[in-house]
Amino acid sequence: LKARLATRVHPESVNLAAAMNFVAAAGSLVIGGVAGCVLGRRKEKKLQAKYEKYWPRKIMMVFGAPGAGKGTQGPKIVEMLGIPQLSTGDMLREAVAKGTEVGKQAKEVMSSGGLVSDEIVIGIIKDRIKEEDCKAGFILDGFPRTLPQAEALDKMLAADGEAVSLVMAFDVDPAVLEERVCGRWIDKASGRSYHVKYAPPKSMKMGPDGKPVPESMKDDVTGAALMQRPDDTAEALKKRLDGYKDQTVPILSHYEPSGIVKRIDGGAPIDQVWVEVQAKLGNTK
Repeated sequence: LKARLATRVHPESVNLAAAMNFVAAAGSLVIGGVAGCVLGRRKEKKLQAKYEKYWPRKIMMVFGAPGAGKGTQGPKIVEMLGIPQLSTGDMLREAVAKGTEVGKQAKEVMSSGGLVSDEIVIGIIKDRIKEEDCKAGFILDGFPRTLPQAEALDKMLAADGEAVSLVMAFDVDPAVLEERVCGRWIDKASGRSYHVKYAPPKSMKMGPDGKPVPESMKDDVTGAALMQRPDDTAEALKKRLDGYKDQTVPILSHYEPSGIVKRIDGGAPIDQVWVEVQAKLGNTK
């Protein structure tokens, strides 16, 4: 009987032992989970470091004739990819304002009434794309404008083991461009924009020739007379299109052998254009 009593274990002792085992097991799981989390973060940081060191940045160019729609789609691309759109004019003014070495050179040339050389512009771009917001990539807007500029840009990027990864060209029929561009009217004070076909002012009246009566074109908000830009005429547009064609076609031909030129039907409805843009952005390197 004594032996039996000695071998019996009180139920509370069993419950206590089970509880202690559970706590120990739970502790191990927590510790293991924390360790796994730390290891996961370390792995993620290593992967990010590898990406930053070895994988190419998204280096894009966007081309489009006046009225082709790149001004509408550009901000959407910026938001989607999270990379800045860089214009040579903005970069030039910023470099001059900051007083960088290249900015000083540009200021000296501009002060004397001269044109800033391609070498200086390339130098300004080189400095700008080193900034934090360009870490994952950038979009060049308005550059290059000539084949020599494209070749100089390629040389600058190649020095750091990089290259242009996507050239997006918005193609639109010239007749459609004329309708888009020549139908634009603006309120000079506010910058509000109207269009004879797509967004006419409430006051617009059409003449016998099927064109709007200039005196009837007034701002919806203030009633002030609207105006057309001097270059928003059929004659001016033709010159701009000829210049765009002469300058841009050689640049596109330069990059086409690399398979990075993606053409967009800019004449399609805006929503449809964006769908095509998104699909072709997915092909970036």
